[in-house]
Amino acid sequence: MKPISTIQAIVTVPPYADFLDDVAAHPLVCGFRLNTVMPLRGGPQEALQRLTGYGLPLWVDLKGRQLRVVGAAIPPFTEVRLSHPIRVDTPVDAFFADGTECVRVAAVDGDRLILADGPRRLIGPGESVNIVHPSLRIDGTLTETDRAYLAAMRELNLTKVMLSYTEQPDDAQEVKDLLPKAEVMLKIETQRGLAFARRHKSSHGRLVAARGDLYVEVLQPHKITTALREVISVDPQAVVASRIFDSLAFHPVPASADIGDVAFLLSLGYRTFMLGDALCLRRDSVLEALNLLEAMAGEVR
Repeated sequence: MKPISTIQAIVTVPPYADFLDDVAAHPLVCGFRLNTVMPLRGGPQEALQRLTGYGLPLWVDLKGRQLRVVGAAIPPFTEVRLSHPIRVDTPVDAFFADGTECVRVAAVDGDRLILADGPRRLIGPGESVNIVHPSLRIDGTLTETDRAYLAAMRELNLTKVMLSYTEQPDDAQEVKDLLPKAEVMLKIETQRGLAFARRHKSSHGRLVAARGDLYVEVLQPHKITTALREVISVDPQAVVASRIFDSLAFHPVPASADIGDVAFLLSLGYRTFMLGDALCLRRDSVLEALNLLEAMAGEVR
């Protein structure tokens, strides 16, 4: 059994990576996370069976009401199809590429965004889309892929679920209706999610401050600090996720800003860190991030 660490890490696992034994053996790693937008060669059951074979808890990250692109949109184009039908006052801005690209939406038709302009590049299936407007309403919560994963988990007696874009108690209940024994972590990624966290705290599940989309949704970048404080204040066991040591995905030496960022998160009281997709695609980058986090954990008093 691994020693219990003050600092722990949940690692996003590429489904077919050949280095997961090394990651699972790291003393900080307390679980794996499977991002369900990852393509699989078989159905969910095969991947779940294989990934649970490493002896660690496996958290299955369902997308819920998170808006994602369905199919490719190739420029010049005038529409983008989404994972859910939506309603929103138009014209309105939509953000792609982690908030770095802004397009103007002229109209909405169910699950279709009719663009007044758009990124001058291919928009790939699975890309997230953020529409930060109070009039936004998303029809439906769980996707068909989410339901397929829950069915496979039920067959395998797996129980650990992360739910993206949690905004109301019914979101967690919908998961538990399909997987009665579910242990649910609730990812806080929007303004409505923050309001849910303030109102319900961790009464419906452990909270995750999911900084990737939350950073976009707070609109003014500096407000992410307030959001992070709010989440840890209402759930002292909250997990912090995404944008952690991201520079290591591209360079062997971490950016000083990344080290300062993690030090700030530690000072707020976060003790469980979830490492994101890009960082975890390569053995060297994920292990370097874990080693760096372990070294910084030694500075915590």
